[in-house]
Amino acid sequence: MLRIALVLHGSAMLYEIAIASEVFGVDRSELSPTGTWYDLVVCTADGTPHPWLPHLPTASYAEIAHVDSVVVPSSEDLDDNPDPRLLDALRAAHDRGTRIASLCTGAFVLAAAGVLDGRVATTHWMHADDLARRYPHVDVRPDVLYVDEGDVLTSAGKTAALDLCLHLVRRDLGAAAANAIARRLVVPAHRTGGQAQFITPPAAPRNPDGLAPTLEWARARLDQPLTVRDLAGHANLSTRQLARRMRAELRVGPLDWLHHQRIARAQELLERTDASIDQVATSCGLGTSTTLRRQFHRVLGVTPTAYRATFRLE
Repeated sequence: MLRIALVLHGSAMLYEIAIASEVFGVDRSELSPTGTWYDLVVCTADGTPHPWLPHLPTASYAEIAHVDSVVVPSSEDLDDNPDPRLLDALRAAHDRGTRIASLCTGAFVLAAAGVLDGRVATTHWMHADDLARRYPHVDVRPDVLYVDEGDVLTSAGKTAALDLCLHLVRRDLGAAAANAIARRLVVPAHRTGGQAQFITPPAAPRNPDGLAPTLEWARARLDQPLTVRDLAGHANLSTRQLARRMRAELRVGPLDWLHHQRIARAQELLERTDASIDQVATSCGLGTSTTLRRQFHRVLGVTPTAYRATFRLE
């Protein structure tokens, strides 16, 4: 059996804890080709059982030295300094080659332990900039669901934590076991780590009296072949002035903003309408279904059809 430590640190959040305990803490040996499942132990600072998981065996952080994998769930308070005993245990486990995975903002705990230094990692997109600022030696990728670096894995927010847990099952026990548990949980069987987090682009500039009228004007005309010069002309600015203003107010250039708005419009139409892929492409100004598929996959990592199947609002 693969022994896994689920770390309950001071500000651990229930959702990701529940995901890990559901995947690894419920005996599903009948789904495994080896006839075995995971041996999950909950690790708290002093080994006191946690009221959220009273049915699972509990040990102190020292048990991290005796497991095959460690799972660190998300942190609710990112300003809360992790327990030094936990950081020491994670460093020691990492030095021994123990596999360590973080879920959502649990990446901040791994980063505090130095486990992510020099590595690619991800976290919830809302906190990616903060992670990169605090830990400049970490190569933070805010636009993926999870990152597998072999002995260190990190996931993005919420449901991406489940994607990572299923990915671990797939690595350990094979695709059949991972697909079977996904069916039990009624979730997609496999979303690759490189698939993009579904990030909603900024809707308005920080200064509503500045570029907002021009941006609203552009959004109402996304089905038309707008250019940066068109936006600059509406704002009574030169193209260079427009670029400076947009980077200051939106942290994005005019062309990138326009492209993101077209993709966001396509997402909305795929979620809320029965329009064909060709119709969606025309309505968001990307011309043809071929162009839409190419650009949609480049930005979000999935096809428009796959996106609609996942996010369609009934």
